[in-house]
Amino acid sequence: MGLIILRCVYIVMTCGVGIYLFGMDAILTPAGLTILAGIALFAGTLVAVDLWIPRKRVVWISSIYFGLLVGTLLTATIGYALLPLLTLFDERHFSFNLMILLEISLCYLCISFLVQTRDDLRFIIPYIEFRRAVKGNRPFLLDTSVLIDGRIADVLEILQPDVQIIIPRFAADELQNMADSPDRNRRTRGKRGLDVLNRIQKLKGIDLRIDDTDAPELQNLSGDEGKFIEWGKHLEGRLITNDYNLNKVAKEQNAEVIHLNDIANALKPAFLSGEKLTVDLLKPGEEASQGVGYLDDGTMVVVEGGQPYIGERILLTITSVLQTSAGRMIFGRYESTAKQGSRHVDGNADGQ
Repeated sequence: MGLIILRCVYIVMTCGVGIYLFGMDAILTPAGLTILAGIALFAGTLVAVDLWIPRKRVVWISSIYFGLLVGTLLTATIGYALLPLLTLFDERHFSFNLMILLEISLCYLCISFLVQTRDDLRFIIPYIEFRRAVKGNRPFLLDTSVLIDGRIADVLEILQPDVQIIIPRFAADELQNMADSPDRNRRTRGKRGLDVLNRIQKLKGIDLRIDDTDAPELQNLSGDEGKFIEWGKHLEGRLITNDYNLNKVAKEQNAEVIHLNDIANALKPAFLSGEKLTVDLLKPGEEASQGVGYLDDGTMVVVEGGQPYIGERILLTITSVLQTSAGRMIFGRYESTAKQGSRHVDGNADGQ
């Protein structure tokens, strides 16, 4: 509403200036009314251009401001240096035109240079920017997969990282669209992601911000994965995801990414070949003699020779461990049925 009032006042004031310059008597003539209509058309065109560019960036205004300032200062400096040479010409008109041409050229070069390097330098003049202090230098950037997973809320609550947590607007919108989806599973995932987002917002000591950055390099990207990676590069942050494909693509593009499963796997107890482990076999494996069980943390255990003992707790010897960002798998060889009363000990069991 404030912008609408501002635009209307601008058009009225522009017409008022035209009436003041030409006089009321001159404006009331046919030629004067034509001039007034032209002034009103000019003001309306300027407002239309303003509406055509919905999102403005302070850096453009600042670049033009600094370009004009630096260009004018350089013109004055060079003008003083060339003053002895210019005095050789009798025509002052030539010297004046030469200085005007020099100033226009220098201003253009300065503005062009600053516009092209606007992402390297942050100008806030002629405005004064009031904002709260931002934690750290490299923010954590969360995508939808890590919010739907939910473990990130526990990680942030425990670690209390001294960095800003940022979520892109398009990721928050995607969660909202999922929560409104007619598909039940998709709707459940979307609501879970929004619940996790609300929980993070309520955590004490966490500086969370939903970012509306509209960088030029994001405008031509349609996929959320590519947009998220480019958005992370633009903000120079660290991407946190639980998406295996996004993690792989981000590393190929030299973007700094942290896969949540990598953190979880790093905290799991280490397993070495030759160690003993007890596990409850739950189902047969892909091979005829294999049995499959799971540890308390969800790690899959594939046991050679374990199929006859499905439904029992057995003792096995670890033969190999496969570790990937998608999870961890333990391969072992059946040794014996675990003793009565033996317990499963977080991957370090000895059968006792």
